[in-house]
Amino acid sequence: MIDYKEFVRDIHDFPKEGIVFKDISPLLANPGALHGAIEAMAQPFIHDQIDLVVGIESRGFMFGPGVAYHLGCGFAPVRKPGKLPHDTHSISYDLEYGTDTLEIHIDAIHQGSRVLIVDDLLATGGTATATKQLVEKVGGDLVGFSMVIELGFLSGRQKLGDTKFHALISY
Repeated sequence: MIDYKEFVRDIHDFPKEGIVFKDISPLLANPGALHGAIEAMAQPFIHDQIDLVVGIESRGFMFGPGVAYHLGCGFAPVRKPGKLPHDTHSISYDLEYGTDTLEIHIDAIHQGSRVLIVDDLLATGGTATATKQLVEKVGGDLVGFSMVIELGFLSGRQKLGDTKFHALISY
């Protein structure tokens, strides 16, 4: 079994003083760790009949297609405003200091599609919750979340309700 924490390095005071950034670059660079992480992110959902993996910009794009491949389903990106070329649905949400917006193509999710949301990190839960709301807004049936890292001390999972949740690493 792979200890994925060995492939995550701490970058202190990034992007601002007092923050300890969890850098997954070493995990992405190691073929065994990357392959293992993608398989491990998919495994808890292998019997959940997932129709679509939704990856959150931008590191969700690194894991989402691989997870989708393992689950035998499609992939759709959720992006910041103005990054998707076709008509979109959007949702704005509150951040610690201000607001942000996410978008998805209007035809990315079919009514009743079973959706798994994938990202690299769950912190306070704001982005994950907004993505959940966006998936539900466009008619998706959210099955769960699969993350590389959960910062449990920030209690982000509490914002996700009782939706199935999996993380490879918890701090």
